[in-house]
Amino acid sequence: MSDQEKTSLWQGFKAFLMRGNVVDLAVAVVIGAAFTHIVNSVVEGIINPLVGAFGTQNLDSYTSCLKGPCEGTGDAATGVRILWGSVLGATLQFVITAAVVYFLMVLPMAKYLARLEARRKAKEGAHEVVEVTELEVLKEIRDALLAERAQGGGRSLRTDDGGQTGEGR
Repeated sequence: MSDQEKTSLWQGFKAFLMRGNVVDLAVAVVIGAAFTHIVNSVVEGIINPLVGAFGTQNLDSYTSCLKGPCEGTGDAATGVRILWGSVLGATLQFVITAAVVYFLMVLPMAKYLARLEARRKAKEGAHEVVEVTELEVLKEIRDALLAERAQGGGRSLRTDDGGQTGEGR
């Protein structure tokens, strides 16, 4: 490979890494990994004990026997078992994760951004009203001066060197 191809390849790779999407994705992965520990703690510390009040804290122990005899546990188990407890546990953890992310991150951020947008629109609306009002006032002044000039017989508003209003300029 020539030096020019290496430089071009390196520049393309560097441009790819510096795009906003890649950086945003990297930040999301890091935050997601840190947030996973919090969610797992909530599931293990709160949800599993609540579920355990009705059965067991370990949902993995819930199974059904598809083809018997289903005896033993772990590697010594016989028969064909459906491990629906682990599926239920994974589904529950997903729902809890989604709920925590939505209620603790997405919803507050959406409300915050909506407030910022409302403030921005309010500022723009007030600014537009001021501009429209000033423009209307200027138009009214112009119209009044034109009407005055038409009634006054061609009198101009320009001043001569002495500061007096001149006629017919």
